[in-house]
Amino acid sequence: MKIGSRYSPENDVTLVTSDCLKLLRKIPDGSVRLVITSPPYNLGKAYERKQKLSEYVLLQKAVITECIRITKKGGSICWQVGNHIDANGQITPLDILLHSLFTEHEEAESIRLRNRIVWHFEHGLHCMQRFSGRYETILWYTKGDKYAFNLDAVRVPQKYPGKRAYRGPRKGKFSGNPLGKNPGDLWIFPNVKGNHVEKTEHPCQFPVELPMRLIRALTKRGELVVDPYMGVGSSAVAAVLTGRRFAGADIKSKYVKISRNRVKESVSGVIKYRDPLTPVHVPRPNTPLTTVPAHFKKMKSRR
Repeated sequence: MKIGSRYSPENDVTLVTSDCLKLLRKIPDGSVRLVITSPPYNLGKAYERKQKLSEYVLLQKAVITECIRITKKGGSICWQVGNHIDANGQITPLDILLHSLFTEHEEAESIRLRNRIVWHFEHGLHCMQRFSGRYETILWYTKGDKYAFNLDAVRVPQKYPGKRAYRGPRKGKFSGNPLGKNPGDLWIFPNVKGNHVEKTEHPCQFPVELPMRLIRALTKRGELVVDPYMGVGSSAVAAVLTGRRFAGADIKSKYVKISRNRVKESVSGVIKYRDPLTPVHVPRPNTPLTTVPAHFKKMKSRR
């Protein structure tokens, strides 16, 4: 496998240490099947420079415009975001804020929003002045009305596989698809926190199963996947594990180094990642962690 540090269509994987616009401008028009990314939320994290919200939107506009340019007809763009939180604790849902940057290209480039996917997880900051945030969103856009979508590649186990039709011409026959059901637009799997098997030093890391589901559904083997804000390379790992080509960038050299190591581990088959079909963990009862302490029981309800 050819892993390059500069973009070339000959590379199987390209991992660039740079501003994402420098990478995107080197990629030819209409050459990418899927752009999938999670941009910074303008929160002042270690990997970003906090800006005025208006400046942040202008930068996102430039990046989104380039992503639309490099996406081929029938290709997809998936933008995964959460909320921006200002100094007063007011939230701005970034998917709502950024959606208009895509619709600007609706007429000229046939950009269509196909799904607003909600990703739910259980771990995160515990808030005291509002309800704790436990979801983020993925905006899935296509370029054109004829687009790639392989539902069978991402079906999940049926909840009631023995269910039978109770009326109509199929009455009495099994009604579920043997390959599984459509996962829907509410996705429930863990975020990368604590002792998650994929945890690196990145504070806001993609779980591999998120890009993997989208890559399997929206691309074919050998096609090019691009992540402009690749972080520690979870999208790269997902692309390599599913036989796709990949190109991504990050401004932090230490994250690019981690990405390179994870890609090499993926190639050699030793990468650690949570299997996409693993059920969400349900704690066992009557353990030290799940037993209710006595002083909890003495607390009076405020209802």
